[in-house]
Amino acid sequence: MDKFSILKEVFGHSGFRKGQEELIDNILAGRDVLGIMPTGAGKSLCYQVPALLMNGLTIVISPLISLMKDQVSALNTAGISAVCLNSSLSAEEYRMAFDVLYSGSCRILYIAPERLDSPDFSAFAANTPISMITVDEAHCVSQWGQDFRSSYLRISGFIKSLPVRPVVSAFTATATREVQEDIIALLELNSPFTMTTGYDRSNLFFSVMRPDNKYKELSRLLRGYTGKSGIVYCLSRKNVEDVCSKLRDEGFSATRYHAGLSDTERRENQDDFIYDRCQIMVATNAFGMGIDKSNVSFVIHYNMPKDPESYYQEAGRAGRDGEPAECTVLYSPSDVRTNRFMIENSREENAELDDEQRSLMLDRDMERLKQMTFYCTTADCLRGFLLRYFGEPNVHYCGKCSNCTEGFETVDITLDSKKILSCIYRIKQASGYDYGKSMVTDVLRGSKNEKLRNMGFESLSTYGIMKETTAKRIRAEIDYLTENGYISVSDGDFPQLRLAPKAAEILKGGKTLTMKMPREKKPAKKKDDNLTADDFLFVELKSLRSEIARRENVPAYIVFSDAALKDMCRIKPVDIPHFLTVSGVGSVKAEKYGKDFCSCISDYLSKKTVEAT
Repeated sequence: MDKFSILKEVFGHSGFRKGQEELIDNILAGRDVLGIMPTGAGKSLCYQVPALLMNGLTIVISPLISLMKDQVSALNTAGISAVCLNSSLSAEEYRMAFDVLYSGSCRILYIAPERLDSPDFSAFAANTPISMITVDEAHCVSQWGQDFRSSYLRISGFIKSLPVRPVVSAFTATATREVQEDIIALLELNSPFTMTTGYDRSNLFFSVMRPDNKYKELSRLLRGYTGKSGIVYCLSRKNVEDVCSKLRDEGFSATRYHAGLSDTERRENQDDFIYDRCQIMVATNAFGMGIDKSNVSFVIHYNMPKDPESYYQEAGRAGRDGEPAECTVLYSPSDVRTNRFMIENSREENAELDDEQRSLMLDRDMERLKQMTFYCTTADCLRGFLLRYFGEPNVHYCGKCSNCTEGFETVDITLDSKKILSCIYRIKQASGYDYGKSMVTDVLRGSKNEKLRNMGFESLSTYGIMKETTAKRIRAEIDYLTENGYISVSDGDFPQLRLAPKAAEILKGGKTLTMKMPREKKPAKKKDDNLTADDFLFVELKSLRSEIARRENVPAYIVFSDAALKDMCRIKPVDIPHFLTVSGVGSVKAEKYGKDFCSCISDYLSKKTVEAT
């Protein structure tokens, strides 16, 4: 067999996606590789295809138990012998996994990095032909990556301990240039072929909302996702509990996930979501890495995440099947303060780092937080912002984000900017102290609050000079001036505004400043609720898939993805040769499921013919 027959007969695809073939060819040529591919771009195929063409065992090192379970289930369903070794296995399951390994039938082994130096595995590895070591989530090896794990530092030592060095492949969804260099150095990759396929996920729609009532907006959004699976991310365990409880009270099919739950409940809740018994997962960022659920239609961040890397990974869990999906952030300024607090306290847990390293990482994390805040407050194309952050070509209009589609008008804010900058200066001049966004806004709007009066700010020349302007607009203009370098913001729990040197360009230089402001929204048109014939067929195919999944005790998407079912609706195969032309149908799955699905489609077409006559 060659790579194309493996791709079609095992995985059911007729062509490779961008970057896959180049990475596979270099692996098969015996060269180390580093692949940076966004979530849903098909990283797993890049090591699974060569693994089936090489003579020895492929070992996939991953920190993600859920990913291991999903990948092993998917491979076994496709007729490939694969096992995993991790802490979730019982003693009996662990023994059975080693029985399969020692039998020589296993082609791919998934293992947690903590297991690499266990005596039983070391003895096995020393006497087994190993053709490739694959490091998944490779950014975890770098202290400058967003998910640094000290256990990843053991990988290079394990590779050196092997009698013969295998090909080493490393993959991650997000990695800045610095993190890429770290991966190559710390894993000791030999002149690796490096492929970055691009960060753009064209099927994802990005939006940022700044609602006055977050929960009310969340509830409204979820009513538009009836029957679809999605994730709601919250910053804290308390938020997860509150949001999940309210959603359940409203009748939503929701479950929860955070580190404060027992292992048993986390596993049960995760399975409920993966097996489509619950449609909404409310979770902290402890949930999701390695979740291979393909039919996630939306990801909503109830709070702004701490950096663009984390956001892009979490948002990227939507639309893995290539179908349209939506990624929304519900932003409020308090999210910035919460994230800052969490960043400052999380570094205390890293015992491996010295004081200088902790300080450097803190500075970089704060810079990432600043960039994430800019994403949530920018009026420019959201997709373009993310792509520029990761070093991709500049995009000014994508047509698939809220900033592009809702429409903006360019407004001259020169006078407003002078008023805001003057107010910051007058407050400092009068009190000797810098104050935050709320105080500046209150002074400009002429607030009567007691603290303001006690400070004597009512006598400032800037007091009340923007009383006709909404607080929301003033805050947006302050964010814009900050993002563009006219205002600097101090670190700490209560960020304070200061004039940056660039402010002189407006106050003294006569510079004109414009800003994009959202146009007034028009009432949304009602969606057409009429289902097409293909929609009805899709519902029947989903029902059949659910029956098979329950019978085999696997998630529905392991049987077939939604994208595969939609391709069946398009092709409408009623025999096995035509069924094999469906994207995502390989020979093993065609043999296992083809008769049932073709029969379902045939019955459906017969009913339509009878109805037509």
